[in-house]
Amino acid sequence: MKKILYVEDDATLAFLTVDSLEENYELVHCADGETALETFCSQSFDLCLLDIMLPKLDGFELAKEIRKRDQQIPILFLSAKTLKEDRIKGLKIGADDYLVKPFSMEELYLKINVFLKRSAKEVSQNKDFKVGNFIFKPKNYSLHINDKTFTLTERESHLLQLFVEQPNVVLKREQILNALWGNEDYFSGRSLDVFISRLRKILKEDPKLKIENSPRIGFKLVL
Repeated sequence: MKKILYVEDDATLAFLTVDSLEENYELVHCADGETALETFCSQSFDLCLLDIMLPKLDGFELAKEIRKRDQQIPILFLSAKTLKEDRIKGLKIGADDYLVKPFSMEELYLKINVFLKRSAKEVSQNKDFKVGNFIFKPKNYSLHINDKTFTLTERESHLLQLFVEQPNVVLKREQILNALWGNEDYFSGRSLDVFISRLRKILKEDPKLKIENSPRIGFKLVL
């Protein structure tokens, strides 16, 4: 599950936002800029959601400090400041987007997904993975073990990459379906089951690997 640093001093808004997003992401909430910077430096995150008008260290300064330490992590400002100058300042600092309050949770969710997918693609598009005794090459849609090569479809490759990037973690069915198809309809669900079955057959080449069911929840790649 992707991990998000969420910095907001309005307790009510923070509660509503965390409540809306925590089913799909792990959110770490901080109420001031100094605590947020300490938290960012001590943990690993996939994305930052920052208010601007924060106690102790404002969102602009916080973003500058984050950018000094990580040039790639997506940063989204969530602010009541509506002036064009504030938006431009935020983007110049290195933010990826600027969402004006009040915003809809649906819009926030969509923006988060866009930037997480873009970030993951940039990091891993040329990366090969060692999975047990397999070498997985997402760019080539292939799995290699000993002298055998298995060619995957694009979606099978994306599915395996979801598992490989979060080994030994249960991925919810709806999480997988939305990542691969953008919906949770019946036909996508059946396709997912077919892909899981095919990956299981391939992974049998390494007895230490298996995809386990978590009844009524999802699946887990066991390493």
